[in-house]
This record gives sequence, C-alpha cells and structure tokens, in this order.
Amino acid sequence: MLDSPTASRPNLLRAWWPAAVWIVLITFESSDFFSSQNTGSVLFLILTRLFGKINLYDFMIFHHYLRKTGHVVGYGMLSLLLLRGWRATLGRVPALLLRATLLAWLGTAFVAAMDEWHQSYIPSRTGTWKDVVLDTIAGVAFLIVAYLWLRRPPSPAPDPAGPSSRTTNRPCYDFSPKKL
Repeated sequence: MLDSPTASRPNLLRAWWPAAVWIVLITFESSDFFSSQNTGSVLFLILTRLFGKINLYDFMIFHHYLRKTGHVVGYGMLSLLLLRGWRATLGRVPALLLRATLLAWLGTAFVAAMDEWHQSYIPSRTGTWKDVVLDTIAGVAFLIVAYLWLRRPPSPAPDPAGPSSRTTNRPCYDFSPKKL
C-alpha cells in the first residue's frame, strides 16, 4: 500500500507547494503595486520619518541596489525551492542531484523570463533581459552552494556510548573496589 502512486502524492504536494507559493509571490511583486515609483516613494517617506532629511540622489542609488538585492534573494530562494521539489520528485539519489540542480536552474530561468515578459505589459514597469540574466545568475549561485553542500561527505556518526568509550593509547586503570 505504501508503494502505490497515490501514497506518494502528498509527499510531492508537500515538496512543491513552497515553490508554487514563491512563484505566486514573485508574480504579485511583478505588479504595478511594486513598481519602482511606488516602492521608492513609500520607502523614502519611511526613511525620512526615521532619519530626517535624506539626499534624494543617494536614496535613488540605495533604492536601485535594494531592488536588485531583492532580485538576487528572491530568485536565489526560488532556485532552492525548485531544487527541493525536484529532489523529492526524482528521489534523493546522489546520482540524480546534478539533474535536479539543472532542472531547478532551468525553472528559475523560465520564471525569470516570464516575470520580465509580464512586466513589459505593465505601463509602470519595464521588462528587461538584464534582470533575467541577474535572476538566472542568482539562481546559479544559490544552486552551486546547495549542490556543494548536498555533495559533502556525511559527518561521522557520534559514538552512542559517549566520548569516554573511545580507545586511547593511555593505560586504563580500574579503581573500582574488587571482591576478594
């Protein structure tokens, strides 16, 4: 009964729902509501309330890099969530880790391209190939770290008897009372 196809579906659903939710979040952030003008004006208002007068030019540079950092973190996380889903789908066999990593990277590139294509139809947004490249490179960077982490050799299992049961080169003296 455990090996039936229906028994594995809840596991696949559990493996893929975070990636699906993340893609919906990316789609929502791709809307007019999260355009540079809207996020910039709100952020500028908050920062001037907290810190007083802020140089507008410096803020515009900060805001640009903050948004690009959002791309890196957002698509890096997407790539990890896709890797999680593909590993659950293909199995956690070490030989299939590279395949799962490549599929996660292709999924990240596809979502990035569709996101920028979607933004090209919104008047307050711009869809640019440079963001697709940034998002894809971010996904690759996160996936390389994850791949290397998952390929590391397993750590030795701790000794269940504790550190005192280890053999040493020192002589072992028995100071317990002996029966005569």
